[in-house]
Amino acid sequence: MTLGLHLAVLAVLAALQLVLPPFHHGMVARVMVLAAYAIGYNLLLGYTGLMSLGHAIFFAAGMYGTGLTVHHGGFGVAAALVVGLAAALAVGAVVGVMTVRTAGPAFLIVTMMLAQAFYLATLHFNELTLGDQGFILPALEVTLAGRAFALADPAVKYNVALVVFGACLLASLGLVRSPVGRVLVALRENEERTRLLGYHTGRYRVLAVALSGLVSGLAGATYTLLFSYVGSTFAGVLYSIYPLLWTLLGGAGTTLGPLVGTLLMTYAIDVTSGITDAYLVIVGAALVLTILWAPAGVVGGLRARWARWLP
Repeated sequence: MTLGLHLAVLAVLAALQLVLPPFHHGMVARVMVLAAYAIGYNLLLGYTGLMSLGHAIFFAAGMYGTGLTVHHGGFGVAAALVVGLAAALAVGAVVGVMTVRTAGPAFLIVTMMLAQAFYLATLHFNELTLGDQGFILPALEVTLAGRAFALADPAVKYNVALVVFGACLLASLGLVRSPVGRVLVALRENEERTRLLGYHTGRYRVLAVALSGLVSGLAGATYTLLFSYVGSTFAGVLYSIYPLLWTLLGGAGTTLGPLVGTLLMTYAIDVTSGITDAYLVIVGAALVLTILWAPAGVVGGLRARWARWLP
């Protein structure tokens, strides 16, 4: 039943591209990429119980690893994507090792400081990264079965975003239901008891951070390839706060929560920004009310009341 629900969600997203008008077609493609980023964050917060305020370091590592190799090295899509994933995984492993002895507020502060250092580095090496101005990538293509597809084509962009999101969603579902995922949940519930059961909790924490970084970096690399832009803004604190809000709104510790939270908040910002310049105040108030009424998030609330089988 669980797998069927997730496949049904992907089928609905695939069918939507046939009926969505151009603006919403592009918006949903962007939402799916950002939801993949939120899935990476949810692996750390929702299932391991580690709240990060520096997740932009992983998203930006994937972006810069991919973008710089295309912009300066002339790499193709596949090679640049591999570099972006390797960069995100390496950063995730380093951050995991550096934070292995921290927890709670200490973990949050250390991750925020590391991400801020990465952000300042993107500004300092301005000749390479072009700082806040950023850089635009040339037109890119992928080749399948001997046929070239331009990533700028709306249909290609949508389907690539769908494939990446689907891979992240199903991978997170598989991880949650695996023995490793159960150990991560045990860490969230009681790390000391998990250690007493014989598990090396430090290794699992590093693994959780590295996997979270890998998924978040995949989202960043995909965003770069599909939307052809890289800039320091994506390494800033706002892009560390966004996945936290998306995850809390949708439901931390639920596989579908990141998609629901990203979709709701993205459209809330889009609608309210067309009404007033103080749209963040309205969005913030709506978010507070939602959390008060559904402290477990939208999907978390549904699971608590009607569908306890949801992962």
